[in-house]
Amino acid sequence: MRIVFMGTPDFALPSLQRLIDDGHELAAVYCQPDKPQGRHFALTPPPVKILAQRYEIPVEQPATLKNEEAQKRLAGFCPELIVVAAYGKILPRAVLELPGHGCINVHGSLLPRYRGAAPIQWAVINNEPKSGVTIMRMAEGLDTGDMLLARETPIGPDETAGELFDRIAVLGAQALSEAVAGFDALVPIPQDDAFACWARPLTKADGETDWSRAAEEIYAQIRGVSPWPGAYTFLDGKRLKIQKAARCAVSVPSGCRAGAVFALEDGCPVVACGTGAILLREVQLEGGRCITGAEFVRGQRILPDCSTLLGRNSAD
Repeated sequence: MRIVFMGTPDFALPSLQRLIDDGHELAAVYCQPDKPQGRHFALTPPPVKILAQRYEIPVEQPATLKNEEAQKRLAGFCPELIVVAAYGKILPRAVLELPGHGCINVHGSLLPRYRGAAPIQWAVINNEPKSGVTIMRMAEGLDTGDMLLARETPIGPDETAGELFDRIAVLGAQALSEAVAGFDALVPIPQDDAFACWARPLTKADGETDWSRAAEEIYAQIRGVSPWPGAYTFLDGKRLKIQKAARCAVSVPSGCRAGAVFALEDGCPVVACGTGAILLREVQLEGGRCITGAEFVRGQRILPDCSTLLGRNSAD
């Protein structure tokens, strides 16, 4: 099948590679423009562009697909099907109606749950038992099109969003391969909006830890915001990044405030939550390097007696 592929980040790489390996004719690859990155703001191509160039596939990086010139150029590639995987742009109606087989999307959730930009992260943050991927026919609404094929996977009890992201990217490529190979036999299934929920983009604020919440909720949040924006709290007004944490079965003493360090386990601090406790295995204090929880305890001379309080008001 003659395909135009649209994708930008690492998540899209397995899907593009699978289409290439399956022998489809990739007429062109569309991705976001190169962006400055790093300390020196060097102009850096997105991962999908690098992969496409390796196979000498034409690459297009338009700022928008909403103007007539961009749409004419796309039409010139004569795609039978447009495949989208984390492209990062909303396709206008003229583009959706361009290919004979329409446009399909590799979406990282079990639709209609978690429509939107961060479905994998929110599935982990909300402590869902499973996630997955849906191959869907694209419509003008955001992730509202008919479902063509879905594959699910359990979320590990200690799995981070980054780890699940990598697994679902591969699962999505497998589902995409199956969907394209049997495209004519697929039966579109309308989504039930009653079961829909929104997975908004994460912000840096989503990484802040509220120790008054239950330990299970906090642990899910820490996993869900890894690797970005990353979980954090505060110590004496300084930001403290939580790089690795774990559940902790130690009982919290009566009267111990949420956010207080009340015990040590393997030398690492155990923090009281609204209910339960969290063990901090690796942390990074503002201006410092990533260290083990035990090094942090020694360096800050923390006593496990509820006197050290973590959180935005820890300096009070």
